[in-house]
Amino acid sequence: MKKSLVKNILVTGGAGFIGSHLIDRLLADGQQVICLDNLNDYYDPQIKVLNQSSHLDYPNYEFIKGDIRDAETVNSLFDDYEIEIVVHLAAMAGVRPSIENPKLYTDVNINGTQILLEAMTGSFVKKFIFASSSSVYGNNNKTPFSEDDNVDFQISQYGATKKMGEVMCYTYHHLSGIPISCMRFFTVYGPRQRPEMAIHKFTRLLKKGQAIPFFGDGSTSRDYTYIDDIIDGIMGALSSEDQFAIYNLGNSEPVKLDELVHVIGKRLSIEPKLDHQKLPTGDVQQTFADVSRAKSRLDYMPKISIEDGIYRFVNWYETMMESNGKLFS
Repeated sequence: MKKSLVKNILVTGGAGFIGSHLIDRLLADGQQVICLDNLNDYYDPQIKVLNQSSHLDYPNYEFIKGDIRDAETVNSLFDDYEIEIVVHLAAMAGVRPSIENPKLYTDVNINGTQILLEAMTGSFVKKFIFASSSSVYGNNNKTPFSEDDNVDFQISQYGATKKMGEVMCYTYHHLSGIPISCMRFFTVYGPRQRPEMAIHKFTRLLKKGQAIPFFGDGSTSRDYTYIDDIIDGIMGALSSEDQFAIYNLGNSEPVKLDELVHVIGKRLSIEPKLDHQKLPTGDVQQTFADVSRAKSRLDYMPKISIEDGIYRFVNWYETMMESNGKLFS
C-alpha cells in the first residue's frame, strides 16, 4: 500500500478514548500530530494521561493542554502550525449528564465547536472531521437508522448539541469551501473506554462482586461498535474526496441489554447480579446503524463481533487492574 504523505493533523480531545486510539494509528503512519485536550475531570484525568503516555515517545507528537472554548489558544494553534486536517473529537459526552447540566454541554459542544470552525477559516486546513453521535436519531422508529432520516426530534441535550454541530459544520463548509465529514458514532467500546460507559462499568462491578444497574426489562438494544472499526471509518473519511458528508459508523448488529450482560458475565465466569431500575429519561429504546454509505464510499467494513470485542476489552481491563489498580477499581 502506498504510504500517505505526512500531514499536520490536529486532534481535539486526543487524550480521550477514541482520540488516543486514532492518534495511535496516525503516529504509526508517520503523521505529525498535535493533540489538544483540557484533561477535564469528567472522569479521572490520570486515565487520559495514561492513554497518551506512549505518544510522548514520538518526535512527531505534540501535546497541548487547552480548552476548545478558549479562542486565544485555538487561534494560536492555527497561527503556529500549518494544520492541514482537523479531527474534532473534544466534547462533553453522555446523554444522562447532559440533562442534568445542559448549560455546560451547550457551552462545550456548541460554542467550543463554533470557535474551532471559525479559527480554521482562512487557515491551511484542507479537511475537517466532526465526531457526531447516534444520539441525533432520538427514538427513531425506522430501523436501521439512515443518514437521510429526519433528526429534528431530539430527546436529550447531548443529541441536540451534536445535531447543532452538524448544522454548523455544513454552514462553515458552505462559507469556506473546506471539505467536512460528520461521523455518527454508534456506542463505541473497547480498551480505554470511559469508566461510566456500560461495558466498562458492568465489568468493574462484576469483578467487585456488586450488582449492575439494569435498566428496563433488558430489551433495549445498542449497536455496540468496537474501537478499531471506528478508527478504520475515520481513516477512510480522512482519505475520502467528499465535500460534505454525514456517515454512520456502527456495527449494524444491535445487541440487547440482557444479551450484553450475559456475554460479559460469561467472559468473566461470573453470574451477574442485577439491580433493576426504570429506563432513565433521555435513553432511547434502540440504536441500529445503516452503514451502507460508509461501506460504499469509505470501504468501511466492521469486523469485530460483540463476543470478540468483550473478550478483548476484559483482557485489557484485567491488565490495567494489575498495573494501575487504583485507577480502575
